[in-house]
Amino acid sequence: MPELTTSAEIVSSEQERLILVDAADREVGQLEKAACHDGNGIRHRAFSLFVFNPAGELLIQRRAAGKRLWPNYWSNSCCSHPRVGEVMAQAVVRRLAQELGLATQPQFVYKFEYVAGFGSLGTEHELCSVFLGRARTEPVINTTEISAWRWIGADDLDRELDLDDGRFTPWFKLEWTRLRTEHRAVLDLFTERASGLEQAG
Repeated sequence: MPELTTSAEIVSSEQERLILVDAADREVGQLEKAACHDGNGIRHRAFSLFVFNPAGELLIQRRAAGKRLWPNYWSNSCCSHPRVGEVMAQAVVRRLAQELGLATQPQFVYKFEYVAGFGSLGTEHELCSVFLGRARTEPVINTTEISAWRWIGADDLDRELDLDDGRFTPWFKLEWTRLRTEHRAVLDLFTERASGLEQAG
């Protein structure tokens, strides 16, 4: 396990307002995050980021124990929501810095809608934009959001996800499967070992 260099800034709350959208990602309102996740969930705008190092390994994180939904589950590098009036790419850069102390130039890959329930504690219903990015430095994790992290190669991740032993968030599995099948060409650009990457950020 990597050495835990950390911060503890509070960067999100159940009271923050999320952007409600229709199936075409048109804004239809705003609602507090807690209410968006109650019951069967209400569709809202979100993003999911996959960050790779120069060796082509993916950064994955374990969600903090205090998370309402999927606490202590392993997930992709960074997931969150844009603020009202915030451009999506700006939200990705902001949140990556807040959670992991990293900088990247996010590359949009695709957008999809999913619904995933976490028992009686709530449901994620997101229209989620998926991005890829690169980073040259090691993360400095925000312990209010993340409890652990590690780098993993694509083939090793495939094997771990195939075990399906309940350690991973559902959106991570959905997104990785789609990246590996429908978007393999662009994913390969990030998972191959690189020698001449430009400085991220």
